[in-house]
Amino acid sequence: MKRRNEICYIVVVAVIGVSLLLGFAEEVFGLDMGSLSWIAHWVSSPVALAIGFAFALLLGKAFPVFNKTMSKKLLQYSVIGLGFGMNVDKALASGSEGMIFTVVSVFGTLALGWLFGRKLLGVDSQTSYLISSGTAICGGSAIAAVGPIIKAKAESMSVALGVVFVLNGIALFIFPSIGDALGMTMKQFGMWAAIAIHDTSSVVGAGAAYDQMHPDLVASQGVSALEVATTIKLTRALWIVVLALVTPFFFRRSLAQTDGASKPWYSCVPRFIIWFVVAIIFNTYILSNASLIGDAAASVGGEFSGAVAKLAKHLITLSLFFIGASLTRETLRSVGIKPLIQGVLLWVSISCVSLAYIFWLG
Repeated sequence: MKRRNEICYIVVVAVIGVSLLLGFAEEVFGLDMGSLSWIAHWVSSPVALAIGFAFALLLGKAFPVFNKTMSKKLLQYSVIGLGFGMNVDKALASGSEGMIFTVVSVFGTLALGWLFGRKLLGVDSQTSYLISSGTAICGGSAIAAVGPIIKAKAESMSVALGVVFVLNGIALFIFPSIGDALGMTMKQFGMWAAIAIHDTSSVVGAGAAYDQMHPDLVASQGVSALEVATTIKLTRALWIVVLALVTPFFFRRSLAQTDGASKPWYSCVPRFIIWFVVAIIFNTYILSNASLIGDAAASVGGEFSGAVAKLAKHLITLSLFFIGASLTRETLRSVGIKPLIQGVLLWVSISCVSLAYIFWLG
């Protein structure tokens, strides 16, 4: 049984990988596949996640350590690669536009989480706060950062991550369809996905899926949903630092009863966010700066940056398979009904409020 699962896993990864590689070669090197061009385009972000999800439910785990590593590291490296396709001025404009709403939404979500989880459903304080933190900022990264600060139990961490993971998978499927039905622009959908979807992986996947649904809008509007969503989401992720600083205040009584040094606040900032910013700056002021390196070199640099960004997008699609393959029956059973209800209530609330805010902005 185990051997069969591992062989199937290798075959599926190979098939998806080859398809994405051909798609990359077609985009960057002008590879002409003729009537077989569909082979390079059939694997979209939702399809990759669905294949991984189906594999996990039907066959179970295969290479769990490798799959866990790839679902985390490949995504992070891919996000860094996306930085080579972005410009500092555009990034700052996209990130600052939702800053006021970011402040309100982060602390508003924490307050709603306390109301839904502790008062309405009676979820234990650690699990409730972890779910609220993951919903407020960036899903698993926020939970992983906050958990050690409040000395969270392994069970609380597992349940909170399970809730966020389930809702991420659902969001990746339904958000692009909702955005399409509402006729959202690239910027509107990118902002909505970044605010209302938990993890960076699903935000990126939803943005990529919306781009694939509307390539004409990407060309006509001059901006992609993926670019807007990724930039705003990673800008919001920096609020992990603020959350890490205020969290001990909420748990001061329980923390006073435990010993041990607290986790330094600066260690809560995911490193890939820093490298993502470095990649944007390097692309803007060096690789594409004709006044610094000359027109010819800047042209080559621009082509290189574009190739890296396109490769990153394909790798993100591959990483979604690994994420889906992690969602086993055990994960679903560990979620439990009350924490899941809290997560759903928070998710629906922030989705509706942020959607109304975005349309109000026009």
